[in-house]
Formats: sequence, C-alpha cells, structure tokens
Amino acid sequence: MPKAKQKNKKARKPAYSTSRQENKKVLKKRPAKASPPLKVIKYLEKAGVPHNVLEHKTVYTAFDAAQTMGRKLNEIAKSLLIQADKNYYLVLLPADYNLDFKKLGKTIGSASEKGVKVVKIPAEKVMEKVLKIKAGALSAFGGFHNLPVVLDKELVKVKKAVFSSGSFNHSVEMAVKDFAKMENAIMGSFGVKKKVKIVKRQKSKK
Repeated sequence: MPKAKQKNKKARKPAYSTSRQENKKVLKKRPAKASPPLKVIKYLEKAGVPHNVLEHKTVYTAFDAAQTMGRKLNEIAKSLLIQADKNYYLVLLPADYNLDFKKLGKTIGSASEKGVKVVKIPAEKVMEKVLKIKAGALSAFGGFHNLPVVLDKELVKVKKAVFSSGSFNHSVEMAVKDFAKMENAIMGSFGVKKKVKIVKRQKSKK
C-alpha cells in the first residue's frame, strides 16, 4: 500500500485500552450487574412449578414494574406483609387494587376459624426482625419466608401474573393457579379497585 494512503487511513481504536490501569477505570465506570435471586429460584425448582425469571432494570414499585415490562397493572401481583393480631401473613392482590383491611380480616378470620381484631401493615423494622431480610427484599412466595399466603380472587382472572422475587432487578412470571396451589393460598375478596381520575382537557379559546 502506498505511504500516502497509509497516512490517511485512520486506525481503529480497540474496545479496551491496552493499558491495565485504563482497563480497570473503564470497568469501574460500568454499572454492576445485579445477580439473580438464586435462593428463590432453587425454591421454585424444588417445587417443580413452571416459571420464567424476568430480568429488568431496577424497580421499586408495582407501577414501575408494569411500566418497565410493558404489562398491565392487573398482571402485576402486589405483595404485602400483613399482621393480623399477633400473626403474620403474606398478602397478594393485583397492583391496580387497594387493600380493604376489614375484608382481609374477615377472610383470615374465616380461614383460621378465629376472629381477627386488628389488621395492619407492620413497620419495616418488624419485617427485618421477623423475616430476617432487608426492607424491599420481600418476595411473593410465602413458603420461602415460612408465612401463610392470602390471595385475592381477582388475581386468578389474569391466568398468568408477574410476582416479586425479592430482587429489584428480577421478577417471576407464572400461572396464578400454580402459584396458589404451590403456596396452599387462602383465597378471598379483599381488594378495592383503584379509582383513576380522568382529567378533561380544556378547549382552547380562539
């Protein structure tokens, strides 16, 4: 190749620098990839239930999960740690529903054949003490946390739902009937559909 052409030709830069120090700097700038919830995955594999582990960007709420995965809110199972008198339960309902504490108390009371006086959401410190997990690390699987599961009947209507794995970057998709059977869930109707306010656009004055 002639020297003139050789000078004009731009050399391609390597994806990584040949310097070890520069390579370390590049790797430090890269965000750390979240590891999958291996304990929950082993729990599901041991149960032999068909499921899919979904990896996604960091989410903190059911609404965020629906937006990130392009799902409807009723396809996302909202998981709540509930205290009914002195006992703890893992309660699941569609993300587009709010919890009716009185109805939940009746559902639990009917299943346990005991009246429930107080139903509440315990503080995060209680969760850490009772379940030995960090705040936000609650999965939807009661058997994994040694908790009885209470499932709203509205969630069964979607057939398949996305459940929390206890990770901010991974969720589990599976058939709701398989979930209910695996967790021996108490079934009931204790959710109230969220009211969505529709704001009408005002007509512009000419």
